[in-house]
Amino acid sequence: MGSVIVGLVLAGIVGLAVRSMVKDKKNGKSIQCGGECKNCGGRCH
Repeated sequence: MGSVIVGLVLAGIVGLAVRSMVKDKKNGKSIQCGGECKNCGGRCH
């Protein structure tokens, strides 16, 4: 029973992380450099 609960918690955390990455990508932020192209040499765009 404990492993099922831990698995559900981990699945929830992964789901939130993926949702955050998709949201950032839709807002034009790059996953690799966080959308601050001045810090990554302009490779974002």
